[in-house]
Amino acid sequence: MKTQRIEYIREPEIKFAFGQDVIDPRDGLTLFGPYDKGRVPDFAIGIIGTSDGIRKCKNWLNKIQNPVYHPTRDIAKPFFPGFNQAFSVSMNLEYIPSIEINELALDTLYKYSDNHIRVAEIVDLYVNPLKSFIKEGEHLPKLWFVIIPNKVYTLCRPMSSVPKKGSINVGFTDEYSKKVPSMFEDEESGRWRAAYKYENHFHNQLKIKLLKERVVTQIIREDTIAFHEKPNFSEKKLKTYNQQVTAITWNLANTVYYKAGGIPWKVANVRKNVCYIGLTFKRDETHSDTRIACCAAQMFLDSGDGVVFRGRVGPYYNPDTKEYHLTEDKAFELLSKVLESFKKGNDSDFPEKIFIHGKTYFNDDEWRGFEKAASGKSNVYGVRITHEKEFKLFRAGKFPIFRGACYIRNAHSAFLWSKGFMPRIQSVLGLETPNPLWIEVIRGDEDIRAVCKDVLMLTKLNYNACIYCDGTPVTLKFADLIGEILTAGPNEELEILPFMYYI
Repeated sequence: MKTQRIEYIREPEIKFAFGQDVIDPRDGLTLFGPYDKGRVPDFAIGIIGTSDGIRKCKNWLNKIQNPVYHPTRDIAKPFFPGFNQAFSVSMNLEYIPSIEINELALDTLYKYSDNHIRVAEIVDLYVNPLKSFIKEGEHLPKLWFVIIPNKVYTLCRPMSSVPKKGSINVGFTDEYSKKVPSMFEDEESGRWRAAYKYENHFHNQLKIKLLKERVVTQIIREDTIAFHEKPNFSEKKLKTYNQQVTAITWNLANTVYYKAGGIPWKVANVRKNVCYIGLTFKRDETHSDTRIACCAAQMFLDSGDGVVFRGRVGPYYNPDTKEYHLTEDKAFELLSKVLESFKKGNDSDFPEKIFIHGKTYFNDDEWRGFEKAASGKSNVYGVRITHEKEFKLFRAGKFPIFRGACYIRNAHSAFLWSKGFMPRIQSVLGLETPNPLWIEVIRGDEDIRAVCKDVLMLTKLNYNACIYCDGTPVTLKFADLIGEILTAGPNEELEILPFMYYI
């Protein structure tokens, strides 16, 4: 094999209705419709938010039934043809179950000085009525829109704080009281003490609290969908907002269709009987032992509909090397779950090849566990993918290097530009000189060019947005997000769920 060469990998095509292949998902949805066109039934949605948030959401849902245009007709930001026209399915807008959040209660909770209690109380203001509705309701929505005021977004994040003036002092003053209940524990104190078990992050905490209920949600800030309701916007902010209108519409509409059970597109010309796994680790900050971390694996097929497999929390982090590694038995257990799930969905056949993507090297112990689980069933390969920050390539002319450029260093490693100039939309993904991904086949023997082609393909499977491509493959794109949600609170006995529940 010739080494030290630069090649170009053509933009992967994606497949839509009628077997039509294009490279831009917005083109495919506009011209042909989603891959599973006609197979997704009309569905109901629900809304939870303040009275103003519910009104804004209903207005937005009605507006996206019609075409939405970009003010300057930018080729990189194509018009949105309307929800039914793009996805060939309808939302029931005649009957929308709505749960109104008490704004007076919100105004009081905004002032709570303790971050954990403030976030947990606001999250529960949304979670508890949702749980009650699910238990009592007969006609349950497929998807719930969780509409939050900007103030929830700004005051319910890890580094948020409230001004001391006018704040309400709540919580416990010492660590012992936070963990150990007193003899005369009341309901409020017990609820506040439980708040310290959760990360003070609204998005992540709401998601993990609803995982057991199997509630599919889409969290949206009120201003994001406030079409034509921008009285306080400066001229500069209004211009920026107008430039983003079509992008916001495409992204949210695509997410809605996916979370309603649809597959917007699939990758064309994908390698058959191949499975891709993203290995996820996240430190458990609530544990006193710095080695304790949560592990999860996400299995992706050509459909892009990832399935998350949660591994048990364990001492996977090494503070000295700053790397995460499974024990042999946990690696065996995790991959065995993945293989069993693949077998159930593929007529009792195992994949021919399994590619495990990670950010760190795989040590001998965990690799023995993976190989033992795959023995006699599949060939398993370990691929390390990291973002390179120093190495760059430049080309003559006013445009940067093309997306798809690949600098092959040797038979097992290469630099791949998943960002760069894209002729179809005459644009560049990112604002700076594109940096490549550094890709290494560190376990197994597989052609590096084929691996790079797979990675580029996996940048086209982000259903949480409707964009030309992503700079990171889905196997790693949501690694941190899933880890953050699984470690945002107690996660015992969480079942294996599709990817849509986490995003």
